[in-house]
Amino acid sequence: MISVSSAQLDAWLGLFIFPLTRILALLATAPVFNNAALPVRIRLVTGLAIALALAPALPAPAPIPAGSWLGLAVIGEQMLIGVMMGFALRITFVALDVAGELIGLQMGLSFATFFDPGSSGETPVIAAFLGLLTALIFLAMNGHLLTLTLLAESFTLLPVSATPFHAAALSSLLTASAMMFSLGVMLALPLITALLVTNISLGVLARVAPTLNLFAVGFPVTLALGFLVLLLSLPYIGDAMEGVFSSGFTAMETVLRAAAG
Repeated sequence: MISVSSAQLDAWLGLFIFPLTRILALLATAPVFNNAALPVRIRLVTGLAIALALAPALPAPAPIPAGSWLGLAVIGEQMLIGVMMGFALRITFVALDVAGELIGLQMGLSFATFFDPGSSGETPVIAAFLGLLTALIFLAMNGHLLTLTLLAESFTLLPVSATPFHAAALSSLLTASAMMFSLGVMLALPLITALLVTNISLGVLARVAPTLNLFAVGFPVTLALGFLVLLLSLPYIGDAMEGVFSSGFTAMETVLRAAAG
């Protein structure tokens, strides 16, 4: 007769439940994986499949009963680690949102918004276009596979244990979040520069010809020039995105190393 002790049952549950918590937290916060169009059931099944695939290769966790207070604390810690990893990668996508906001503001399209189910709010059309383009480039560059690879490596760098992670991870995440503004401005800088020169030229033209209706002339000019510069910039967006995604994965690794001390 096969007999299973409570210690063995706790070890089996801990080998699966604790990693599953970190995996589901990452899938709930990481870009592309947390898309609102992706059903929750699909994300849950994906998390279970990843946990089943990773469980045999993971280091043996400490014998912590999953139903105890200490087990609940470990579950909360794993959830927080997964959320930090997802937010660190999300910074790169938010940088594109910032760039889209700046471009739309300069082009005069900041009023052209529609409801975005991903952010549950109004999003400018330029930001929505760049967000969709970024997601496609991310998938084309196998960014989703790199994310899962870094997730698997996180269990080696920061294994499941009752020892809390270092608080330096939170400060590292806040430091990395500052780069979304610099990256957003850098990505929008070519179009901002072109439109700034255009606005200065229109201002000089308004001084030379005061009877000219600047609003009737300026808006079509800035709009057409903005779309032209955006069209000319499309072939180079892939190379720029490669550097941006590299910064995002570096931020994830920095947060994990800070958490591991």
